Amino acid sequence: MAKIRTFLALVFVAASTLLLVPLQLVSMKTGLWRETVILRLWHKAILRALGLRVHATGTLSNERPLLVAANHVSWTDIAVLGSLADVRFIAKADMEGWPLIGFLSKLQRTVFIERERRRKSGDQASEIAGRLANGDAMVLFAEGTTGDGNMVLPFKSTLFGAAAMAVSGGAAEEVFIQPVAIAYTRLHGLPLGRQHRPHAAWIGDQDLVPHVKDLLAEGAMDVEVHFGEPVAFSSASNRKQASRLMEKQVNAMMQGALREPRPSRPGASSRPKA
Repeated sequence: MAKIRTFLALVFVAASTLLLVPLQLVSMKTGLWRETVILRLWHKAILRALGLRVHATGTLSNERPLLVAANHVSWTDIAVLGSLADVRFIAKADMEGWPLIGFLSKLQRTVFIERERRRKSGDQASEIAGRLANGDAMVLFAEGTTGDGNMVLPFKSTLFGAAAMAVSGGAAEEVFIQPVAIAYTRLHGLPLGRQHRPHAAWIGDQDLVPHVKDLLAEGAMDVEVHFGEPVAFSSASNRKQASRLMEKQVNAMMQGALREPRPSRPGASSRPKA
């Protein structure tokens, strides 16, 4: 059954991609419709194929400029957040060269950053600041890497440089930073314990293809997304303090979701709750 499920899921993803990619390219070139319309459909197709059910508490803030500070568990976080809200992503530069994934990331107008090359960091922060000022809600996975799904790793304050640059450069008087927690809580309706939560995680140098195959074969996993209240970041704000505050709030929301996961309801809607 696992092999059949994997085959059918891959066929579904391939068909969805072949249908939606041309539409996304048309949208990007002509502006006939919002680019995020196609992106959200594609993200939902990925989640359906993987058997991931998304439950949201709260919604993306309407404040702009908006930087979303989230924890990071797996590559599936992108589809999870992308299915719920019109957001853009900030990713590591090496992802740009990945076969297919790099191309699909560009269709989302992802900003690729090279954290190890300081000479480029200013230009990259400037690009993100410009995107923020233009109204894009940018998702920053503030840990700088993926965790095992049990705890939030320390947020890197340097990654909040784009917010500081948007303010100092005059692009905006203030940038709103919204904490968002992602928690993988159930498998086949049963709560995931500490030992089994890494099943959803994609950590370090783990090969992507085996991880995708495992998720496709397993299926039926619940993930919760908790949107916190945005905090204004201005010229008087301290980047390190803002980073610690976001880390604290994201960790509190994540641990709350893990302690008391929402009931799994197969086939239920994943519409956000206030």
